[in-house]
Amino acid sequence: MDTETKTGPKPAAAGASEELTPGARKILDAASALFYERGITAVGVDLIAKEAGTTKKTLYDRFGGKDALITAYLHERDLRWRAWLTSWVDTHAADTRGGEQLLATFDALAEWTRQHNPRGCGFVNAAAELPDPAHPGRRVITEQKRWLHGYLYELSGAAGAADPGRLADELALLHEGAVVLRGLSVVDDPVGTARALAEQALERAAIRPRAPQ
Repeated sequence: MDTETKTGPKPAAAGASEELTPGARKILDAASALFYERGITAVGVDLIAKEAGTTKKTLYDRFGGKDALITAYLHERDLRWRAWLTSWVDTHAADTRGGEQLLATFDALAEWTRQHNPRGCGFVNAAAELPDPAHPGRRVITEQKRWLHGYLYELSGAAGAADPGRLADELALLHEGAVVLRGLSVVDDPVGTARALAEQALERAAIRPRAPQ
């Protein structure tokens, strides 16, 4: 595994909230809700401008076009997920050892999906609508998935896994599978099932959750 995958790449620098004007903020908020709820291809700039209470001219002035707006939406969602996950682990498992931090990532995922993912993973949904690998939004999606794998790799190494790369592979697959199946309502409590399977993966890796010292 290369260094970038281990540590996780930085998010693509597009649409950072601190750089937005009030008008751009309204546009991005409206676009984010519409893209996630209705789908990227089903939403046009006219509807986004209407929902934001602005004009198409303002949208083009601030973002340049729909592709840049899609990228900004994905970038901001990526930042929110990273902050959510790392904060959850730091808050709920900072003083633990063994595999508790790894299992905490599934607890964080369960709450994230409950609050923010009623239609499944926004990145997976977007990837299905953006088949062109050259689309800037695809880079954000790929980096988001690489970052999660890298974060799980770091936690696996800190937990003492003999092969943190293999364990990170297994846990990343469980994360992604749980989100997709929850969005499709195929399995009852897919995140809870994924967490239980993660415990088995930790046992195979000779990692057992331990209470704080």
